[in-house]
Amino acid sequence: MERLILQSDWDEVLKENEEKVWISYKPGAQPSVHGSLYNQGLSSDGVPYVTGSDGFSVQEVTKRSISVSYTDDSINLTRKFVAPNVSFKAIHNERKSVVSLDVTEGGLGVSADSEGKLRLWQTDTGEVRRDFVGHYGDVYTCGFFPSGLVVLSGGADMQLKIWSAETGKCAATLTGHRAAINDTVMVDRGRNVVSCGKDGSAKLWDVGQQSCLGSYDENGGEVNCCCLQDVENSLSLEAGNQPTTDREVGTQGKLLLLGCENSTVQGYGLQTRKKVFEFPAHGPVNCCQFLSDITAIIGTQDGHITVLDLRNIRVPVKEWKDSRSAVLCFCPYNGGFFTGTGKPL
Repeated sequence: MERLILQSDWDEVLKENEEKVWISYKPGAQPSVHGSLYNQGLSSDGVPYVTGSDGFSVQEVTKRSISVSYTDDSINLTRKFVAPNVSFKAIHNERKSVVSLDVTEGGLGVSADSEGKLRLWQTDTGEVRRDFVGHYGDVYTCGFFPSGLVVLSGGADMQLKIWSAETGKCAATLTGHRAAINDTVMVDRGRNVVSCGKDGSAKLWDVGQQSCLGSYDENGGEVNCCCLQDVENSLSLEAGNQPTTDREVGTQGKLLLLGCENSTVQGYGLQTRKKVFEFPAHGPVNCCQFLSDITAIIGTQDGHITVLDLRNIRVPVKEWKDSRSAVLCFCPYNGGFFTGTGKPL
């Protein structure tokens, strides 16, 4: 897959006269072409005049976007880059990575970084409202319950913690994993949650009683990510041997998708605990997400993106190879998706 990659803070740097930013053209798995974009001055309304080098040219510049082309004998590729509306640089240390993040419609955000800090903040100003203190070691996953008033987190200490966004206090701790927790997902309103981790299991939890209701263990190694969806009846999540209890709410008819380090995606009936399918991916699966009740998308460490029709997983709907960059996250949007990648290997 061809890509143009532009220095992430281009919008700030190119505001200054005679400054430059780097840009690269990545033609799939072939060697990259590198160049620069240069500020040659500002217009009367503060928009920079920008030129490019090494085959890169600028088609249009506004205060919030820049369109850049790369051209040679056989290639003419143009991409538009949009600057962020707001950047918050004081929530976490600039030298640390943000490893998990979630926001609410009520104006709150929660995020965890590679320094082990878990923080609640305002999405309009970036003001830090709470520090959630209680995990031992790094926090790998965090997110809001549907109410927007409660936070779920998990990490290296093998613990899931439930936090009050209003007080910052830990309301409950769920234990049972034997290694670090990598990801979590809510079941409906959050009476039950699912977690997965480096111990090779995913677990269904009763939050109120802080107990494990079931485990999904036939995964062949570490489980890196999980997602959940009500699916079509054609996927046949028939009853299994595992009895349900009144402590399970909303588990019927849901498919649990697990992305694994052993380069597979596993599908389970959430209520039945029964494996429905196993799909061989191109590499370790870092992220998975449902796009609809019949389609899902997965991203791997070696840069592959795969769209699956869950009614026939033997033949992927679509596949891309994203150069040598690890695919780290997805965000579905209007029938498509955004994706985040790591640095090239």
